Amino acid sequence: MKFLFDLLPVILFFAAYKLGGAHPEAAHALLSGWLGDGIAVTQAPILIATAVAIAATALQIALVWLRHRKVDTMLWVSLAIITVFGGATLFFHNPTFIKWKPTALYWLFGCVLLGSAALLHRNLIRNMLEAQIRLPDPVWGRLNLAWASFFIAMGLLNLYVAYNFSEETWVDFKLFGGIGLMLAFVLGQGFYLSRHLEEESH
Repeated sequence: MKFLFDLLPVILFFAAYKLGGAHPEAAHALLSGWLGDGIAVTQAPILIATAVAIAATALQIALVWLRHRKVDTMLWVSLAIITVFGGATLFFHNPTFIKWKPTALYWLFGCVLLGSAALLHRNLIRNMLEAQIRLPDPVWGRLNLAWASFFIAMGLLNLYVAYNFSEETWVDFKLFGGIGLMLAFVLGQGFYLSRHLEEESH
C-alpha cells in the first residue's frame, strides 16, 4: 500500500491521460473553460493529466500531513518540481516542460547523492539503510555511487524516450518503464548486497 501511495501521482497522471485520450472532445471542452482558448484537441490529454498530477501530489502531501503531522523533504521537493514544470506546461500549453519533469527529479536525486558524498562526506544511502543492514564501508560507497548513476541514467533515458517516441509511448514508459527499471535495479542491488551480508555474518 505504501508503494502504491508513493506512485499515486504517476498512476493518476497515466489514468487521466488515457481517459482524456479516449474522450478528447470532453477533455478539450473542460480545459478550454479553465485555461481559455488556444488549446488544440490533441493537447487536451497531456494537459489534463498534468493538472491531475499537480493536484494528486498536493493531495498526497495533505494526507501524509494529516496522518503523521510530518512530510518528508523529498515529497516537498516533488511538489515543487511538478508545480514548476507542470505549471509551465499548463501556462504555455506546451508538454515539453512536463516531459522534462522526471529528468529534473532524477538528476536532482543523483546530484544530491554525489554532492553529499563528495562535499559533505555523507553517504545518504547509508544514512537511510544502515539501521536495517550492516555492510563494509567500501560497499556503502559503491552502493551510493550505483544509485546516483542509476538516477542520472534514468534522467537521460526519459529524455531519449520523450524526444524519439510518441507522446503516448512516453506516458506508458513513465509508468511501466520507470517502475519496471526501478524494480529490476533494486532486485539487482539485493543480489549484490546478499553476498556482502553473508560475508559480514561470517
